[in-house]
Amino acid sequence: MASTWKRHRKLINPSFNQQILDGFIPIFNKQARRIISQLQVEVDKGSFDHSQYVRQNFMETICLTALDDSIDADEAVSYVKSFETYMNCNICRFHRVWLYPEQLYKFSNIKKRQDKCVEVLHRVCDSVLQKKRAQRKQTKSSEWKDKNGGAKPKVFMDLLMELDEGQLTDREIRDEMNTIIMAGHDTSANVTIFAMVLIGSHPPVQAKIYEELQEVFGGTDRDIEKQDFSRLVYLEAVLKETMRYYVMAPFVGRYIDQDVKLKNCTLKAGNNCMLLLYGIHRNPMWGPDVNEFRPERWLDPATLPKNPNAFVGFSLGKRNCIGKAYAMMSMKALLSHVLRRYRLRADHRQLVLKLDVLLKPVTGHFVSIQDRLNI
Repeated sequence: MASTWKRHRKLINPSFNQQILDGFIPIFNKQARRIISQLQVEVDKGSFDHSQYVRQNFMETICLTALDDSIDADEAVSYVKSFETYMNCNICRFHRVWLYPEQLYKFSNIKKRQDKCVEVLHRVCDSVLQKKRAQRKQTKSSEWKDKNGGAKPKVFMDLLMELDEGQLTDREIRDEMNTIIMAGHDTSANVTIFAMVLIGSHPPVQAKIYEELQEVFGGTDRDIEKQDFSRLVYLEAVLKETMRYYVMAPFVGRYIDQDVKLKNCTLKAGNNCMLLLYGIHRNPMWGPDVNEFRPERWLDPATLPKNPNAFVGFSLGKRNCIGKAYAMMSMKALLSHVLRRYRLRADHRQLVLKLDVLLKPVTGHFVSIQDRLNI
């Protein structure tokens, strides 16, 4: 309901302020170095499916920044698998019209699988809540230390727990936890997967990214720091162009609370409508090169559409993505490490897409990598 969403959004907004996001930079760096190490087995071995590495990395990152040590490795694996299976069950039902009626769906094997997944999700969430409450009793959050004795950054669950005193119920906290983990990893992972394919398909673009990385990092492999994010202008342009070219959420649904008069018709209040975001990004207002992957368009405001709502990569309006800054930081951090170490090759023309919960590649989402240290 809109009233519930507004209340939750107002309460949760402070959880995404820049100071808190800056505390996640060490985690972003650690996770980027982790994927570099994992990708070593694929060097000079031809095309491979990089999506499995990227998805796992972003899921680990969101768990670390949302839950920290309140979830152990086994719980995290169980949680991830259950969430993915739960979402796949929704899609399976969507593709089977005969399962739309609840009377039939509740007897299906899909529903049984989904119920088992829900049990796991609730069990893990409740375990996290219990551990977090125990931590709050023992130590004030402002005095928490990590295992090495350093200052421990607040994660998303810490901030939710601070709203625990009567503002959010256990169920509401659990729902928000599930939402942030799902939205926080799947979208960013998909953008990065597509970006790596597009970068590998356009050597001049990859060369410009590498040149910028060399300038910002001085030819070293040092960690990315707070001040570096704003200097990665061209890399950000590449990510934005990736989101324009392959919009992650091709459409969104909205409830019409008042009549909306369009050019040829009027949308009546009380109905639902679907907004085709993919169509917005492929509208002629983007220019004659609308169907081309051209990051340079983001470097000159004069070449962008005059309408500020033309870019909907993070949705738009009051219900836009609350984690926009988090997503951009995590993607920049990972790609800044990967592209300093590896040279990518790919062919985006081989991509075959499917409409899942998000826009996802079915086939052709392969890259090959070379280690720059050996070139």
